[in-house]
Amino acid sequence: MSFTQKSHLKRHQSVHSGEKPYHCSWCDKSFTKQSSLQRHERIHTGEKPYHCSQCGRSFTQKSHLKQHQSVHSGEKPYHCSQCTRSFTHKSHLKQHQNVHTGEKPYHCSQCGNSFSNQSNFREHQRIHIEEKPYHCSWCNKSFTKLSHFKEHERIHTGERPYHCSQCGMSFSRKSHLKRHQRIHSGEKPYHCSQCGNSFSDRSNFREHQRIHVDEKPYYCSWCDKSFTRHSSFQRHKRIHTGEKPYHCSQCGKSFNDQSNFQRHQSVHTGEKSYHCSQCGKSFSDQSNFQRHQSVHTREKL
Repeated sequence: MSFTQKSHLKRHQSVHSGEKPYHCSWCDKSFTKQSSLQRHERIHTGEKPYHCSQCGRSFTQKSHLKQHQSVHSGEKPYHCSQCTRSFTHKSHLKQHQNVHTGEKPYHCSQCGNSFSNQSNFREHQRIHIEEKPYHCSWCNKSFTKLSHFKEHERIHTGERPYHCSQCGMSFSRKSHLKRHQRIHSGEKPYHCSQCGNSFSDRSNFREHQRIHVDEKPYYCSWCDKSFTRHSSFQRHKRIHTGEKPYHCSQCGKSFNDQSNFQRHQSVHTGEKSYHCSQCGKSFSDQSNFQRHQSVHTREKL
């Protein structure tokens, strides 16, 4: 290889020598390039110097900003030759192509698992070294995955960026919106082979299957209760610990249950997500909405 600048040659030579002269002061990582160190340090500092002029979102890397800007333009210049899908970023196309080829080029030397996606591989490696670089400033929790960290932050901020176009309800997770949309479509893609019941949600389907085998894998160490659902188990534990992880940023109240927290937030926002199709009244609380509906049911009797 040839280079136009001496500094570029020196930087390249570190690839062969293995030298990593740039050290992170927050953790033990080292880098061959100063620019790579600067990008890495933003994980610790939270600095996001690249701003989108259209929506105000900020990013740690310039490439991430460019990739994001295609959301506004709608441009997807990278097309898959085997199916109709298109992508905003070339790396996403390459990752997608592994779906067709079945290729999993990223191998974990510690457990033998293989991955088609480099980012999934890197996140997996953190399991072995117990690295959790994403820290919540509201509580003491840390996360191996940025996506999990962002989802967790919404518990504190109350942000719900995913909106249902049919009823206006909002959700903190995209998967929750997809699950909700099946209420409108009536789709129930998960079928129980033992009793014929169908479910719109995969986790509910799995929990249902335990009924047939009488499996209750979640045991409470404070009392003798067992649970088929992990979420039910977590809620139950808070009876013993007194933990209230859901905090309202507007009035300081805390809640041990996410649904109670979300219901409380409507007091501040004035949001009324539950609409009666028979008389037009709206309600912020689901239980009040259901109670109201019984008025119409009695009128028909």
